[in-house]
Amino acid sequence: MLLPAEIESKTLIPALRAILAKKLAEDHKIREDEISKMLGVTQAAISNYIRGTRGDPKLIAKLLSQKSVAEMISEISENLASNKAYTPASLSKFIGLCNYIKSSLLICEIHHNLESNIDEAVCKECETMLLKGPGSVY
Repeated sequence: MLLPAEIESKTLIPALRAILAKKLAEDHKIREDEISKMLGVTQAAISNYIRGTRGDPKLIAKLLSQKSVAEMISEISENLASNKAYTPASLSKFIGLCNYIKSSLLICEIHHNLESNIDEAVCKECETMLLKGPGSVY
């Protein structure tokens, strides 16, 4: 069974990076090498994100269909485009976006798409923990 942190690192963060890379390249006309420095990944990864060969397309579509998520992504994109680097403010917004996806339980839907045989008792425990927020213990 995947932990929420594994779902974040294996699927959510790559999808968010793909969205940001594409927005920065298309909307702000920023070069791939500059985007790679902003997002802390290789230029080859950025190329793959922009071409759509990295980051789950279904997850990307799902994230962009959520109005709050799309707005947060736009804010991060604008911040990155204006500062040309990850600043404490943009990092904070990215962390806030990930936390929103967890606390809104959107991450649960992502998890169910990855693993269909989740024990419902475990699922409810995890959901309770996610709703309590960071730092909560069982």
